[in-house]
Amino acid sequence: QVQLVESGGGLVQAGGSLKLSCTASGSIVSIRAMGWYRQAPGKERELVAAITRGSNINYIDSVKGRFTLSRDNAKNTVYLQMNSLKPEDTAVYHCNAQIYYPNSDGYFEVWGQGTLVTVSS
Repeated sequence: QVQLVESGGGLVQAGGSLKLSCTASGSIVSIRAMGWYRQAPGKERELVAAITRGSNINYIDSVKGRFTLSRDNAKNTVYLQMNSLKPEDTAVYHCNAQIYYPNSDGYFEVWGQGTLVTVSS
């Protein structure tokens, strides 16, 4: 059984910072991409940032220059440093990973339970 455990969400004023962490645990052979999605009330879930095992990173345009994604492969952990937060960043942030299990025939998508980030104006 593999799970993603997220932490770091909370309430912050506009202009402030938060750091999200997500750690994968369980029977893991390999993790391909890891990343963060977010879903604001009344909106569809969107990809915020993703990183491959080789450290290639993609960001959604609205967070470029403000958010930094990093990954510790030894710890199966991905981090999202969020600076200069804006009210429009308010959302539930979900961690996502593509994980190869023992005896599986491919990579599977695994999701975290989500952590709420609220940015007040």
